Amino acid sequence: MDLFPEFFQNFPPLARVALAFFLVLVVPMLCRRFSLPAVVGLLAAGVVIGPHGLKIIPHNPQVGNFLAEIGKLMLMMFAGIEIDHVLFKRVWKRSLLFGLVTFLLPLLAGMAAGFLFNYYWVAALLIGSLLASHTLLGFPIVQQNGIAGSEAVSVTTGATIFTDVGSLLVLAICLPIHMSGFSPGALVMQLLLLLGYVPLVIVGIGKLGAWLMARFSGSADREFGLVLFLMALAAFGAELIHLEPIIGAFMVGLAIGPATRHAKGFEHFEFIGQSFFIPIFFISIGFHINLGVFVVTLVDNSLLVLAIVGGLILSKLGAALITQRLYRFTAPEGLLMWSLSLPQVAATLAAALVAYNTLDKNGQRLIDEPILNTVIVLMVVTSILGPVLTEKFSRMIAGREGNR
Repeated sequence: MDLFPEFFQNFPPLARVALAFFLVLVVPMLCRRFSLPAVVGLLAAGVVIGPHGLKIIPHNPQVGNFLAEIGKLMLMMFAGIEIDHVLFKRVWKRSLLFGLVTFLLPLLAGMAAGFLFNYYWVAALLIGSLLASHTLLGFPIVQQNGIAGSEAVSVTTGATIFTDVGSLLVLAICLPIHMSGFSPGALVMQLLLLLGYVPLVIVGIGKLGAWLMARFSGSADREFGLVLFLMALAAFGAELIHLEPIIGAFMVGLAIGPATRHAKGFEHFEFIGQSFFIPIFFISIGFHINLGVFVVTLVDNSLLVLAIVGGLILSKLGAALITQRLYRFTAPEGLLMWSLSLPQVAATLAAALVAYNTLDKNGQRLIDEPILNTVIVLMVVTSILGPVLTEKFSRMIAGREGNR
């Protein structure tokens, strides 16, 4: 049974690189042929070649993880750049409301599931925080369908920053409480750092980027390097104050969008991101998916899985429908907001792993193995369901706009 995995483990590094390039080239083409989102095919490819499949890619591949991290940052930066500033100034309150609702309802659903299965309040709050954020896995799909600048998509992408910051703050609160008790000072300090960081990126790095972009105008290679530098700088700044780097990438994209959108260097940057780094990110998500654990978890903890996965899907749907009704979006737009806010992927798994490895004075984990395995099931279900539904609803909206 292990003959083929052992054979594939001996693949030389350049052969693995060649295979990655081959998958990035071929999988999206096959997906288009069968009318499937490319994201789904890339995830499946990651499962097949990953450490839980043929083991062509080993556990914790350092180069692969680095490339995937760049892809994740690019994905969020492009989401920020795509936002129309004139439109966002008009809809930022809607983004704030949707972000608040799509954060609170899953948070409460996760906490309810935690209490239902007898987890103590800090663990239940942590479980809720794992459901409260989302990753814009379907954003390339709305780009391809030409509706990335629509109001519904702008509201959803803008809401991402509120959900991610909120969930990370809850995580930052839960970890020290579990280890040594609640510290009001640490919470206040985190909030102060956040309040200083946001205007620094939006105003400071945004103005710096616009000024430098004007100086580098006409030099595509310098523009390319500048965009890469600003993305890394903002992501590093977020990491320094214990925030997810994707928040910095999103905000710097929002800040420099008008200055970079038509720059030649940015066109090259976007091409490389969309054709290589972002697909590598999607493939890397598949590395974390163990189908054996997936099946065992479904069988042994079916009620827990149903409570958490079902709670996420229904609470995200409820948040999208509330926002749709309040602001009179069409039904397909409301459903698109739901599908875009569904995926829980690498960041959710990373937070769950941190919580799983956090021990109190008695050696008790913050969350146990059933919750960690349930998060893997959640990641698999939402990373497939979200893009599939996004493809469906974005085509409906694009078709309606084309018929006007």
